[in-house]
Amino acid sequence: MNNLSAAAISAHCATSASHIAIETVAETGSTNADLLARIGTLPGPVLRIAENQTAGRGRAGRSWLSRPGAALMFSLAWRFKGPLHNMSGLPMAVGVALAETIVSLGVPVQIKWPNDLLRDGAKLAGILVETQKTDDAIWAVIGCGLNLLMPDELEAQIGREVASAPWLAQMDRNQLMAALLGRLAAVLAEFDDTGFAPFTERWNALHAWHGKDVVLLDNGAVMQQGRAAGVDAIGRLLLDTDQGRVEILSGDVSLRLSGTQP
Repeated sequence: MNNLSAAAISAHCATSASHIAIETVAETGSTNADLLARIGTLPGPVLRIAENQTAGRGRAGRSWLSRPGAALMFSLAWRFKGPLHNMSGLPMAVGVALAETIVSLGVPVQIKWPNDLLRDGAKLAGILVETQKTDDAIWAVIGCGLNLLMPDELEAQIGREVASAPWLAQMDRNQLMAALLGRLAAVLAEFDDTGFAPFTERWNALHAWHGKDVVLLDNGAVMQQGRAAGVDAIGRLLLDTDQGRVEILSGDVSLRLSGTQP
C-alpha cells in the first residue's frame, strides 16, 4: 500500500483541480471538522486527506468506522457564490461526481438518495456535506469515506452489510484520489454556475432504487412511503404515493426499501 502524498496527488490531478491546496495527515479526528474550524481563514479550496480518522462522521451524526488503509477518507473545502437556497442540490451533485468517477474506473455503483454510493445494494461510500456562511460567500466542506477493503471484524462492528472495492484498492491511492478530485472540482465549478438542474438526468441514470417501494424514516418513525421516482431539478426526492406525487427535501432522514430493517 503506497503512502498518501500531496505532491503525488497534485502531479496526477486534472487541470480542473490544479488550484486546490492538498494536505495529507497520518491521523486526525475528522477532516470535515478540521476544515470547518478554518473557514474564514482559508485562501481557497483545500483538500485534506487522512490515513486514519478517529472521529469520522456521517449524515445525521452517525459515526464512520474504518481502519488505516481500508478506506479513502477525505474532505474538500470549497467556496461558492451562493446564495444559500441555491445549494440544496449540492449533496446530490457530489454523489454524481464521485459515482461517475468510480464507474469510469471499472467499479459499477449506484446512488441511494441523497448521495450514498451502493455497490450490489450495499453501501460503498458515504458523503457528508456541511455548509457555513461567511460575510461574502458560502463555504461547503464535503467529506467522503470510500471503502476499499472491508476486514471481517470491522464489518461485524458496523453491524450491517457494507461493500468494498478491491479493484480500487489495487490502484495507486494518490492516482485514485486525483481522479476523484478532478471530477469533483469540475462538478463543483459547474454547480456554482448552474445549480443542480443540469445534473438531474445524470443522477437519475445512477438511481439505485428507481421504481422500488421505499419508506422515509425520521428518528425511526415512518414519515412517508411510496415508490421512488428519482429527483427533480433542485434535488428533491420524488415519491409516488397513494395520494399522488410528493417531493422530499434532503434532511436528517433515512431512506429504506420497504420491508427492510431500519
